[in-house]
Amino acid sequence: MNFKIDHSAKLPLHYQVEELLRQLIEQPDYQNGKFLPPEVELANQLGVSRNTIRQATNKLEYEGLIVRKKGFGTKVTGKSVTTQLDSWHSFTQEMTEKGISFKNYLVKAQFVEINEKIATFFNIPPKSKVLLVTRLRGDEAAPFVYFESYLHPRIGVSETEDFTQPLYELLETKYKTPVSNSQEKIKARIASKITADRLRIKQGEPVLIRERFVSDPGDRPVEYNIGFYIAEKFTYSINIKRER
Repeated sequence: MNFKIDHSAKLPLHYQVEELLRQLIEQPDYQNGKFLPPEVELANQLGVSRNTIRQATNKLEYEGLIVRKKGFGTKVTGKSVTTQLDSWHSFTQEMTEKGISFKNYLVKAQFVEINEKIATFFNIPPKSKVLLVTRLRGDEAAPFVYFESYLHPRIGVSETEDFTQPLYELLETKYKTPVSNSQEKIKARIASKITADRLRIKQGEPVLIRERFVSDPGDRPVEYNIGFYIAEKFTYSINIKRER
């Protein structure tokens, strides 16, 4: 790292450090997952205090550009999936619209018994068997989201379908079931062993859980979907206008 701080400049030191770090994290090594130098090392190299370094890194962390991993260090977050609350699509459509390439690590379909929560949403008896579509998806480096989609038996979707294609497009074109409404719930949790193993992260790391209760234009239930995202890879964007 050959960056230097101008101690005689009027610009505050933490602003200068922030700009240098913005340049640093654009370098290929750090974009590809290399950890940033420790705060002590950065402070010594730049001739500033650790508090100055911390002020700069706090700003970048707040913007979602870097993430601190306890016991490991700080690294660039990389690309994340950003979803707007005023619109929603299937995962495939979201990725395509954002120009983000993704990889299917697992796609599986099978009929399973459902629990009481899903049965209540579907308005069918508990332990009824419905089609469950399981998908583990991510980028070339590793998976970052695990989905479970339970489909209402009324639709009649076959387990032999190609579920690598956009799900909602399949439902509308082949099964004449358009979707139009989605009630969503989002919560933060630490990864259980099962979730950690699926997403190839450490047990206890943060994950975001998104539940979707999807209905057709007649407000009939179509899908219950739950997704487990690596927290640093997912952003939910909310646009709110104040009424006057």
